[in-house]
Amino acid sequence: MTTDRYIRQIIFPGIGKEGQKKLGESRAVIVGCGALGTVVATILARAGVGHLRIIDRDFIEYHNLQRQVLYDEDDVKNNIPKAVAAERHLKAINSTIEIEGIVADFNMTNIGRFAHDADILVDGLDNFETRFLINDFALKNNIPYVYGAAVAATGMTMNIIPGETACFRCISGTMPNPESILTCDTAGVVAPAPFIIGSLEAAEAMKILIKSKDVNRDLVYIDVWKSSFQHL
Repeated sequence: MTTDRYIRQIIFPGIGKEGQKKLGESRAVIVGCGALGTVVATILARAGVGHLRIIDRDFIEYHNLQRQVLYDEDDVKNNIPKAVAAERHLKAINSTIEIEGIVADFNMTNIGRFAHDADILVDGLDNFETRFLINDFALKNNIPYVYGAAVAATGMTMNIIPGETACFRCISGTMPNPESILTCDTAGVVAPAPFIIGSLEAAEAMKILIKSKDVNRDLVYIDVWKSSFQHL
């Protein structure tokens, strides 16, 4: 670990040398690398989390550039998968950590292979089905899961720590009717919403990895257009 790279984090009392060492020894799995995932991945890579595994099945499109911070126009022109582009851009940001970009549909057939060695699972998703899958896997395997979602001008995030907090099924017990769910395709999205939620997810992931006593235990809800911020 190059101390100079992380010196501003190390002198922050909440992290310090020991916390930075723990980050460097940690493995984070980010599922989905759209607006939320790119923010989370960028922050955790810059923070020095030692191993990042990023899983996404999609290719980059022009409308992604409005809010997905890891990609550029050349990625779209070259028809690059998000996971591949994310790995390349992140390695250019921090060559001292291990970064895996995996082009795959994250599902019940491969979750064990991709997530079994994770110290934390972080949500960059846009669908409930995969969130239920991650939630159940996290509880069964005692792996913390940071949930996050953003659409239109709103977003929410919650830490799911097995045996200590509520889980995703506690706030959404059944699969919602797809027609009732707002999506970025139907409701749009303004970039500050996923930027803020992704930043909060990354902060909580860092706190969980270093075992900070300041880990949030509430559901946080924001509306960037109405300037509201709630803990529930």
